[in-house]
Amino acid sequence: MPEPLPSDATGPLKGLRVLDLTAVVLGPFCTQMLGDWGAEIIKIESTTGDIVRNSGVYRNRGMASVFLGINRNKRGVAIDLKSSEGAEVLRRLVPTVDVLVTNIRPAGMARLGFGPEQCHALNPRLVFAVATGFGQDGPYRARPAFDEIIQASSGFADIVGEEQGRPVFVPSLIADKVTGMQLLSGVLAALYHRERTGEGQLVEVPMLETLTAFLSVEHLGGLGFEPRQGEAGYKRLRHRKPAPTKDGHITLLPYSSANWVAFFTMAGRADLIETLSVKDPVRRNANIDAVYAAMAEIAQGKTTAEWLALCEEHDIPATGFTRVEEVTEHPHLKAVGMFEMHDHPSEGRIRMAKPPTKFSRTPANIRRLAPRLGEHTAEVLGELGFTPDEIADMRTRKVIRQA
Repeated sequence: MPEPLPSDATGPLKGLRVLDLTAVVLGPFCTQMLGDWGAEIIKIESTTGDIVRNSGVYRNRGMASVFLGINRNKRGVAIDLKSSEGAEVLRRLVPTVDVLVTNIRPAGMARLGFGPEQCHALNPRLVFAVATGFGQDGPYRARPAFDEIIQASSGFADIVGEEQGRPVFVPSLIADKVTGMQLLSGVLAALYHRERTGEGQLVEVPMLETLTAFLSVEHLGGLGFEPRQGEAGYKRLRHRKPAPTKDGHITLLPYSSANWVAFFTMAGRADLIETLSVKDPVRRNANIDAVYAAMAEIAQGKTTAEWLALCEEHDIPATGFTRVEEVTEHPHLKAVGMFEMHDHPSEGRIRMAKPPTKFSRTPANIRRLAPRLGEHTAEVLGELGFTPDEIADMRTRKVIRQA
């Protein structure tokens, strides 16, 4: 049986208060991590709700699997921000928080009257963090952006689909989640600056620039030199593929020179150590096509289990393949309790991955499950000084929504 949720935060950000004006995946992924690490998160949605509420599988409309996976540890408020009352709610909220996180486009926030300048006038210590599709100093500043747009624009889809001869999207929201983690880092860095100086500031994290920088680490290649030294891309990664075995596939990843020597020796092909120059990393990388081709051919001579046993004996990186359907049964993940079961008040028994980052003195925890639309509207508005009659009136006029 799932244990009852703890009532209080234990993470290192306990006491931090965050106003979450994000939707879909990028922003909520960032704010969930802040919440996992102890921050109090107040999530603002429109009265129709975050569109990702219906993404994935669900028992009840509006509480789909993707929403459940990135909106825990938050209180949910549903309000029409375009109304005068909605604007008043934000005017009261902004001075009470340490951080405002949004992925509403800057022009949209300005139209609402809550751009960085207006918010800093209300709260000079505020860290105002915005995720954009494209940097606001460039010609694409006003364009809409979603994950596939950024995979396509950054070169990511080109690299993934190189072998097929056409662009291919990674079937994961890689641009959203990488940018979400960068947004988290930006928020924490700005908070550190504020701790030392008392100054709030604007943090902008653009998706295209973030994923391009992420990809460029290894794939800028020859373009990193002027004049260029060869082609873009990282040749060695292009040739990393699952190796076929007698009964399936394996990931064989000899990495160091010692690994390669041990691999060819235990495979009974010590002759290839000199032939393929595997002792010299520069010559090995120059000859990587032949090195990986030889490994793939050799791998077919044993079963996956046999290779795994040999690689463990010789400390060579290797693993079998886990199907997505089987990931909850992975022996290591089961041993560390990676997936937790919880009883959601409206969705019943649900499974989710726990916060993966470990803090020895201030552990992250899950203390709230994803809120129903408007679940905490009346609670938060009451804390801001709105009377029960005012809240009831706003509800009647559909300015707010309550679960």
